Amino acid sequence: MKKGYPLAARLGAVILGFESIVMLLGGLFIFGMKATPAGIEPWWGIVAGGVMAVLMIVVAGMCRFQVGIIAGWILQFVVLAGAFLNLAFVIVAAVFGGMWAYAMITSARIARQAPSAAQNTEGD
Repeated sequence: MKKGYPLAARLGAVILGFESIVMLLGGLFIFGMKATPAGIEPWWGIVAGGVMAVLMIVVAGMCRFQVGIIAGWILQFVVLAGAFLNLAFVIVAAVFGGMWAYAMITSARIARQAPSAAQNTEGD
């Protein structure tokens, strides 16, 4: 990312980037293990994982704007809602949702304490 982006944008983009990989692999897992509830075809696992991965990559690029941060929160809740379809997503939601919440809360605190440290970092 370019120099001067807020800390929340940098951290959010990294978290969503890695989470997109996990979502794609999670979709493949659901397809391969046929771990969908009765009445839902297993190939929907690949579709859902792929759509979530693409959405997370798009939102990672939007994190420098406030709408990107809000969309990131929404995606974290969508992952948590995926736990109703497969309980394994509780772990994904806990890990990445926890990292997302910590990054957003901590970066806001840092921005309040030292605005110049959150806006411009030397050595990037």
